[in-house]
Amino acid sequence: MSQFDVMDVARTGESVLAVNKVLKNTYMLLGMTLGFSALMAFVSTNAAPMNIWMYIIGVYGLLFATHALARSAWGLLTMFAFAGFIGYGTGPLIGALMSTSAGSQVVTTALGGTAFIFLGLSGYALISRKDFSFLSGFITAGMFVLLAAMILGIFVKIPALQLAISVGFMLFSSAIILYQTGEIVNGGERNYILATITLFVSIYNLFMSLIHLLTAFSGEE
Repeated sequence: MSQFDVMDVARTGESVLAVNKVLKNTYMLLGMTLGFSALMAFVSTNAAPMNIWMYIIGVYGLLFATHALARSAWGLLTMFAFAGFIGYGTGPLIGALMSTSAGSQVVTTALGGTAFIFLGLSGYALISRKDFSFLSGFITAGMFVLLAAMILGIFVKIPALQLAISVGFMLFSSAIILYQTGEIVNGGERNYILATITLFVSIYNLFMSLIHLLTAFSGEE
């Protein structure tokens, strides 16, 4: 074996170790932040709903801070703050839904559906080790389409449009889960904080989209 072959093997080994480290840290942090978010949602179940503008400013402010600080220990702090804030803001909605006749079934089904979709997509990306970078164009276009649909939905109260937005978010989030997991597996993403917050937001959007769809079909809206 030549010197160059030895160097290639060494680089491959280092690359595999780096990927495994990012995967381990990402899923460990994801599990911790999801648990913390669920705890904060439970704490705020009986709280008054948060002002919508305060919620939006808080979510995007903490999201921006986490991206800005992702390469330092402060990124972990803002990641947990983001997860906790999301959970606390969602708690009153879950509490109101649980007080209805079909609420507990809707929440349970949404949780199970979210877990099934996430584990299925992540498992496929991890096992196949495919490159899903081709989804980047779809994700970019989907972001603008969903943004336009949400703005339209503010002024036009059409139930079918709201359902279409929820379905769109499910497809959009599913594409991001495949893309982000593929990026980690193939060495394109080495920052586990950025990977975690991307997957966290996708899981949250999946869950809320399923909540909306199941609530509409159950006749609770």
